[in-house]
Amino acid sequence: MKLATYQNGSPDGGLVIISSNRARALDASAIAPDLLTALRNWQQAEPALRRLAERLEDGSAADVMEFDPARCLAPLPRAPQWCDGSAFLNHGRLMDVAFDKPPIPDFDTIPVMYQGASDDFLGPQDDVPFVTEVDGIDFEGEFGVVVDDVPMAVSVDAAAQRIRLLVQINDWSLRAVGAREVRTGFGFLQAKPSTSFAPIAVTLDEVGDAWRDGRLDMALHVHRNGERIGAASGREMAFSFPQLIAHAARTRRLTAGTIIGSGTVSNADRAAGSSCLAEVRAIEMIEHGDARTSFLRFGDEVTMQACFADGRPGPFGRIAQRVVRAADTDQPD
Repeated sequence: MKLATYQNGSPDGGLVIISSNRARALDASAIAPDLLTALRNWQQAEPALRRLAERLEDGSAADVMEFDPARCLAPLPRAPQWCDGSAFLNHGRLMDVAFDKPPIPDFDTIPVMYQGASDDFLGPQDDVPFVTEVDGIDFEGEFGVVVDDVPMAVSVDAAAQRIRLLVQINDWSLRAVGAREVRTGFGFLQAKPSTSFAPIAVTLDEVGDAWRDGRLDMALHVHRNGERIGAASGREMAFSFPQLIAHAARTRRLTAGTIIGSGTVSNADRAAGSSCLAEVRAIEMIEHGDARTSFLRFGDEVTMQACFADGRPGPFGRIAQRVVRAADTDQPD
């Protein structure tokens, strides 16, 4: 199934089902008013949603609409938790260069994860406000999973059975702020603004063979103002999504609707490009001795689109957002 959330004036939006070709949409509020409610009652909601999706496909459903991504909020406009990993070791090692810091102990064997804000996710076409360019505005292309209730100390195998949906993410970052916060040893706060999502969340069957060993083997095509930044594949995760879920749940339960991120998609092959500007700049430092690519400026547009290995567009839809100056600020540009 393909599921999305339309703006309807409520904090959690309204649940809609999207057709397989992403051309049509159908109101699913009779089953669950919003996606978070559906996830909290997944055992009952999923079969009913699948029946409605079948009616959308065979043409028997009434009140079918044209799918309009501009009406979409994030699939989950807010969630119980947002836990973001750093499962691509190539990215982590390049960040050590970017932040001029020593390698993290056990980085290859224990997942790195931070807990971000989950109360104000951004939709796929929302303008993204920032206070000042001095903060080092950056994007981070990622994949993620949405889980059902997960018990504390869950096994990796059991964690795999709790994945309900896949999502595509842009985890915005402020690199100048992050450089300070990472040195405190106390985690990110100001360096991690609200996170953005592609319009459609999908069940695992929607990606077929691209779901392998708990990883998504799709390329995430990222552009800045139309210029290619990269098309790295999710297959090089050092830790699978079930491993990340088990890590997050080691000492606490996770409730239905919790989102677990992969961290910035990154490949060892430089030809794949990058999914964030900090990584581009780190490679420039290695190869040229200094960073030559600027962080984002007000007015810049960032687009992200996951694609299958054969080049077909993935099921999530497209993120297309513009960086803007936040209103009512007197900070320097």
